[in-house]
Amino acid sequence: EVQLVESGGGLVQPGGSLRLSCTASGFAFSVTSVSWFRQAPGKGREYVATAHGDGRGIIVADSVKGRATVSRDNDKNTVYLQIDKLKSEDSAVYFCHTFVSLTNYWGQGAQVTVSS
Repeated sequence: EVQLVESGGGLVQPGGSLRLSCTASGFAFSVTSVSWFRQAPGKGREYVATAHGDGRGIIVADSVKGRATVSRDNDKNTVYLQIDKLKSEDSAVYFCHTFVSLTNYWGQGAQVTVSS
């Protein structure tokens, strides 16, 4: 069974940093891309970044380019998303996602709130 579990969310002050983790199981992690999405209240789901199986990390969302890094540790079956210089508009539920055997899988989400 494919499982994705996010952790590391919480309340962060503006200007601070946060690292989210997505721990995966149930599929060939080291050769599978895992992505991060986020959804703010009242908005659609935004595609943020992808960590490919070969280690390449790509930041897609213009809103976090220059402030975000995506990485993975294949020994720990974990993908990370770090965002620095957090802004209030980074507040959202962050989800990790993968596509295995023609099926989309999502984690339960991690709430990130940026507020003073």
